[in-house]
Amino acid sequence: MVRSLDDFEPAFASMVQGRIEAAIVTASSVTFEHRHEAARAAFQHRLPVIAAFRELVEAGMLMSYGPNFAAIYHRAASYVDKVFKGTPPGDIPVELPTKYDLVINVKTARALGITIPPTLLARADEVIE
Repeated sequence: MVRSLDDFEPAFASMVQGRIEAAIVTASSVTFEHRHEAARAAFQHRLPVIAAFRELVEAGMLMSYGPNFAAIYHRAASYVDKVFKGTPPGDIPVELPTKYDLVINVKTARALGITIPPTLLARADEVIE
């Protein structure tokens, strides 16, 4: 488990030593805050990583499939509007994200020697060159 910046390098090294061929990085404040360092450690160990958020792919991880934060923030504005208009917060239903984005970093894929199928690239919401 990664709990601080110093945990990334040993975590990825341990995965490679255990012959793990790919990893999933879940959402946490540590992985988000240190996404560039995490991506660098994964790349140094030649470990493809699927992440929870597009920002981690922008930092250099291979791909992500996760909620679109712009859409979430847009919906949050409607919650604030309802509260300001007098709706008690407890009366507003909780909503799950409705838009998810597939983001692929082909630069990382090439550097790791991974070929992304054209059909997957065509389905991506964003392809980072």
